[in-house]
Amino acid sequence: MMRWASYHMLSAIFVCAASSAFAVTASECTRTTHVSHGGEADHVDLGEGRVMWRNWWSQEGAATDILIADCQTGDVLQFRTAEENMNKRPPFDRTEDAMAIVAQHEGGARVFATLARMSDDLKRVARDVSVEVWALESCACAAFYPGLRGDREAFRLEGL
Repeated sequence: MMRWASYHMLSAIFVCAASSAFAVTASECTRTTHVSHGGEADHVDLGEGRVMWRNWWSQEGAATDILIADCQTGDVLQFRTAEENMNKRPPFDRTEDAMAIVAQHEGGARVFATLARMSDDLKRVARDVSVEVWALESCACAAFYPGLRGDREAFRLEGL
């Protein structure tokens, strides 16, 4: 009987160790995703299952996109705050104005700070504003709220 209990304890330890080997941390989410010219950075837990991060691009042009994800629903708000030499549009940097809008929404009650309302306000200052549902869990959600994944495909760092 003692051996059976020990076996279950060791099995539980192995399962925990194996699952933690695939756990993602916020610092691991800060990474280059496109060989030397694109990546993710500045991952932030906004609370209540919502996260934010910055995608950057810098090859013959530069761009900054901000993404805010609801980890439970998979809804992701994405908007461009800065761009230079990416296409025929004139360069712009409205990051400060856009982040002020995000802060205003996030500073209020979450019931009113919906991604749709935030999107409407951001359209005044940012470009390429969209809200879509992702089938794949984001790295930030995997790091801060892995229990909210639901039916979405789990995020995995390359090489794990």
